[in-house]
Amino acid sequence: MSTAELILHGGKITTNDPTGEAEAVAFAGGRVAAVGPDGDVLKLRGPATTVIDLGGRRAIPGLNDSHLHLIRGGLNYNLELRWDGVPSLADALRMLREQARRTPPPQWVRVVGGWTEFQFAERRMPTLAEINAVSPDTPVFVLHLYDRAILNAAALRAVGYTKDTPDPPGGEIQRDKLGNPTGILIARPNAMILYNTLAKGPKLPPTDQLNSTRHFMRELNRLGVTSAIDAGGGFQNYPDDYAIIEDLHRRGEMTVRVAYNLFTQKPKGEFEDFSKWVGMTRPGAGDEYYRMNGAGEMLVFSAADFEDFLEPRPDLAAGMEGELHRVVQLLAEHRWPFRLHATYDESIARFLDVFEAVNREVPFNGLRWFFDHAETVTDRNLERIKALGGGIAVQHRMAFQGEYFVDRYGAKAAEHTPPIKKMLAMGIPVGAGTDATRVASYNPWVSLSWMVTGRTVGGLGLYPEANRLDRATALRLYTQGSAWMSGEEAGKGALAVGQLGDLAVLSADYFRVPEDEIRGIESVLTVGGGKVVYGSGVFAAHGPPPLPVTPDWSPVAAYGGYYSGASRASGQPGHSPRCSHGSRLHGLLHRLFGPAHPQGEDPFWGTGCACWAF
Repeated sequence: MSTAELILHGGKITTNDPTGEAEAVAFAGGRVAAVGPDGDVLKLRGPATTVIDLGGRRAIPGLNDSHLHLIRGGLNYNLELRWDGVPSLADALRMLREQARRTPPPQWVRVVGGWTEFQFAERRMPTLAEINAVSPDTPVFVLHLYDRAILNAAALRAVGYTKDTPDPPGGEIQRDKLGNPTGILIARPNAMILYNTLAKGPKLPPTDQLNSTRHFMRELNRLGVTSAIDAGGGFQNYPDDYAIIEDLHRRGEMTVRVAYNLFTQKPKGEFEDFSKWVGMTRPGAGDEYYRMNGAGEMLVFSAADFEDFLEPRPDLAAGMEGELHRVVQLLAEHRWPFRLHATYDESIARFLDVFEAVNREVPFNGLRWFFDHAETVTDRNLERIKALGGGIAVQHRMAFQGEYFVDRYGAKAAEHTPPIKKMLAMGIPVGAGTDATRVASYNPWVSLSWMVTGRTVGGLGLYPEANRLDRATALRLYTQGSAWMSGEEAGKGALAVGQLGDLAVLSADYFRVPEDEIRGIESVLTVGGGKVVYGSGVFAAHGPPPLPVTPDWSPVAAYGGYYSGASRASGQPGHSPRCSHGSRLHGLLHRLFGPAHPQGEDPFWGTGCACWAF
C-alpha cells in the first residue's frame, strides 16, 4: 500500500461506518486510505506524510448541509452584519452603531437573517427608533425571518419609498397616519417585497465577491461543514450569478463542495427557464467539488407557500397544478432530479397530486426528488412520498420560528414539525440542514441541537421525546442523509476507505457534552479532500493562513460570522465573544449586572466581558 499524505491519530473518530469508532485515519489522493487503530494506520506514514496528533479529540465526517443558499450567500457575506447567536439586543445595536460609522456611502448596513428576538436577553426586536438612533445617516436594512424588514430613514430615502409608493402585490409598506412609510415592510403573504427591496442595495464588485465567497466557505469550514447542496434562491440568476463560484472552482479555491439546484426567477416564465436550462447543462455536470444537481427549490411561483407563521397559511393559486405539472413533466422527461419548497401539508397534498399524475405519464423510475421543510406533513402524505420514491430535507427553521407557530397553531400541533422520527421509521430518505442565510443561521450545530433537544434557540421546548433524535442519528442525517439529496451517498458521509476525505475535529465531544452545549461546538481542524482547510488553536499551524477581508470596512473584518468566543480566542475573525464560562457564579453576576456585557479586558476571551473583575 502506498504512503499517506495526511494522517490524523490519537483521536475518537466517528466513522458512520460499521467499524464504529477508530483512533486514526489516513488520506491519500483526496480520499480515505485507511481507518482503524493507531498502530495500523501509522504504518502508512512516509517521509512526506503530515502526521497530526488529535490528543483524544472527537472527529466526525465532514458535515453536509442539505439546504444552504451558499452561492448567493457567498456573494453577499462580506456585506452583511450577522446577528447569528448574538446574546443581547444591546450587543446587536452596539454592533450596528459601530458598523454604521465604518460603512462608506452609498453602501448599506445589512442584517440579513440568522437571528430571532427570542435569542436576545431582552426577548424583543429592535424598534424603529433604536435603529434610527444608532444610524441616522447610513442606510440600514434589518431582515426578520420572512415576515418583515426594518429600514431606517436613510434606507427609505435610498430605496425611494414615499407616500406615493403603492404597496406591491403580496406585500405591505407600513405607513403612519399621514400615509408616509414608517420603515417597516411586511410580507403579506409572501417575501417578494423583502427580496425586491434588499436587491436595491449596492453590490460588491467581482473581486470582493470572490473574497466574500471564500470567507463564507472558511466560516463554514470553521463550523465543520465540508459540503452543501445549494438551493438556488431569489435574485440568483443562472448562469450570471454563478460566475464567481465557477471562477473559484477553476482556481481550485473551493473549500466546501457544492451541488447546486437551478431556481427559476420568472413568474409565469418558469417553463421557459427550465426548457432553456435542459439544453445548457445536465445533472451531474461538474466534479466532486462543484456539480449541477437538478431543479428547484422554486419550480413555479404559484407553488410558493412561504413559512411566515405570523400570518395565516397562504392559499395556493387555483391554476398552480397546471403550471407545476408542465414543469415537472419536462424535468421527468429529461431525467432531472428536482426539489420543491413545501411548508404546509395542504400544499404538499396538492403537489403530490401533480407528481402522481406526471408519474403516470412519465414514470419517475427512481428519479431523485425531494421536498424541503415539510413541517406539517401528515402520515398519509408521507406514505405518498415514499410510494413515489421521494425524500425530505429538513431544516431548523422551527428553532427560529417555533414560538410563532405555537402562538398560532398551539403546542400540540408543534410537537411534530416536522415528524422526523416518523419519516425515518417509514424508510424515507432524510437529510438535515439549515436553509441559511435569510431565515435561520448557517451554524450546523444549532440545527443538530434542535434535532436532539427539540428546543428553539430561545429555549422553548417544541418536541416530546418521541420526535427527538439521538445524537448519532442526527449526525447521520447531517452527513450520509444529506448525501442522498445529491445522489452521492455511496461516496460521501462516512470515514471509510475510498470515500471522500472530508472530516472535522471538534472543539468538544459531541457525544458527551451536555445537550445545551451542543450548539456551541465548532471545528478546530477541518479536512476537505484530504487536505487541511481550517485550523485553529493548537492546530492553527496546520491550517491555511488567514484571508484578507475586502473591502476593509466589511463587517466580517470586525465581527466575523456566527457570534463566537472560540474564534476570537484562536485569533480568527469573530464577534466579540459570548460569555460562556459556565459557572454558577458567572451566571449570577450576569443576572445581577445585566446582559449587556460591559466592556472589560477578560484574561481568556479578550475584550467583551467584565465579569472576570468580580
